[in-house]
Amino acid sequence: MERLPYQLKRASSPHLDVILELIGDTADWLRGKNTDQWATPWPDRPARDERVRQDLAGGRTWIVWDGTIAAGTITIDPDDPVGPAGNYVWPAYRRLERALYVRRVITRRRSHAGLGLGTALLDWASWTAQRKIGTPLIRIDVWTDNWDLHDYYRRQGFVLCEFRDPGAVPGYPSRALFERRTSPGRSNDSALFTDGQPATPRQTYR
Repeated sequence: MERLPYQLKRASSPHLDVILELIGDTADWLRGKNTDQWATPWPDRPARDERVRQDLAGGRTWIVWDGTIAAGTITIDPDDPVGPAGNYVWPAYRRLERALYVRRVITRRRSHAGLGLGTALLDWASWTAQRKIGTPLIRIDVWTDNWDLHDYYRRQGFVLCEFRDPGAVPGYPSRALFERRTSPGRSNDSALFTDGQPATPRQTYR
């Protein structure tokens, strides 16, 4: 039987355990890789969980559903990210241009890796950036020493802007700054996602 398209739906506060389970699934997969990403919750479990909770409460997190299975997730945010000390992650001269920031782009590794969900989510984020804040630019800060993940984002059309100096964002582990502009060949017309066509954020972006 042919697999039906996935549903991309906005998550809410009751989905906290779903997101944490997806994070845990990826953390388990990362063990043994050449990175310390998510080896322990950053900076600690309560603070990590609170960040996830705030994104859910703010309507910024979305879940890809394969029937009743949460196959992946993405969080999108028009606000410039800040580190634990309140320092901006991206330098001031880059923040002059608006962008949509993405984070926590996760695909369930054991059952849904290699199916194009990550690509579809990033293309949906590009579409959302263009339609909702008038820019084709999406950005993501990537775990500094996860070289395989850096290569993944390059394959997705992202460009490494810089490695942020540790002194600029003390204690922040994701200092590899990548960005992508929507290319003419990319769109959100993905057969992977239904229910929303595309799923349009209801929150008002500045």
